[in-house]
Amino acid sequence: MKRDRGDGGIDARGKDRHRLRWRVNGRRYSKTFKGSIAEARRELRRLLKSADDGRHVAPDRLTVAAWIESWLALKKRTINTRTHERYAELLRLHVIPTLGSRSLQQIAASEIDDLYLKLDQQLSARTVHHVHTVLNSSFNTAVRKGLLSNNPVSLAEAPVVGKSEIRRALESGQLAALVYGFRDMAIYGIVATAALTGARRNEILALRLTDLGDNTVTIARALEETQDGRGFKQPKTPRGTRTIAIDNNLAAILAAERRNCLLLAAGITENSDVVDISLIKVPEDALLFPAPPAKGEGFDPAKPRDARNISKVFARRAKALGFPGFRFHDLRATHETLLLDAGVPVHVVAARCGHDPAILLRVYARRTKKADTSAVAIIGAMSEGMRG
Repeated sequence: MKRDRGDGGIDARGKDRHRLRWRVNGRRYSKTFKGSIAEARRELRRLLKSADDGRHVAPDRLTVAAWIESWLALKKRTINTRTHERYAELLRLHVIPTLGSRSLQQIAASEIDDLYLKLDQQLSARTVHHVHTVLNSSFNTAVRKGLLSNNPVSLAEAPVVGKSEIRRALESGQLAALVYGFRDMAIYGIVATAALTGARRNEILALRLTDLGDNTVTIARALEETQDGRGFKQPKTPRGTRTIAIDNNLAAILAAERRNCLLLAAGITENSDVVDISLIKVPEDALLFPAPPAKGEGFDPAKPRDARNISKVFARRAKALGFPGFRFHDLRATHETLLLDAGVPVHVVAARCGHDPAILLRVYARRTKKADTSAVAIIGAMSEGMRG
């Protein structure tokens, strides 16, 4: 398809493959484009317009794989280790094998769509959505750095998380029955804390004895599991550090956990009311929910538990109690939903749970219809008065 020099040109190179040719300031450029002839024409018009607007980015040989590695190196300075490992895992396993050898500037939205269709056959909708989110972020950075003039990922069809994958929220009676069903298990205190504070699993597992106050719990860090082992990290945002008010029942449960930890530290295997626990000394980093001592090993009050194992044990017992598919993190969703359904202001719930209020509202809207039912009841009462 020949055009005037100023209009560029398009040459067919196979089914839905085209070579685009254009000039900028007398210099010739070309790129291979994958897509229909109509899409190729639109891309050529975009390239010509970017030249007219002074925003033209010359094609180079930077591959998608090379850019991803550069982007990951940049992100390592701004995100925590576990998040960085997850980003790298998603991109290296699911993007680079398919698109890694392609030129960064030759990637078309249709190729991203093809990638997602392929991943849909292998991964859950939520994981494919995570791939999209991370890949979109990396290409946005490429645009900001002047390596791309536009982001093809943002033009692709973003994967949608199905309703079945939205975190479940229980009714208050169901939550009480679920938590009560763990009363004979070692993780009872952990489950109760999650249900009654809305704290994240890894925040709970990072709680120290010194984080307990008079009917309060202070969240100041979280457990982090990386390839190098277990450690602790600071909250990603200021809202993550918070002090949560707790009721007397949870305060009593946590007091019992604290006492048990101190007795284990003192080498006392049986709980005895005659022991004065105030005389037992433990390190300042002693945990509220430390890992139980392994057979043949001494008790270390600062050794954290295996977070993934907590989730697995929780899921098995929840299923046995009649809640199949209910995950540990769903306790947090339930806590937030019950408070919002009860009319607690969103900013209060967000502050309690270390959440962004806007995100909390969006997620809440997908979990419940109670708020609308409550609104109808209030409007009904108003309309009764209007009728006289």
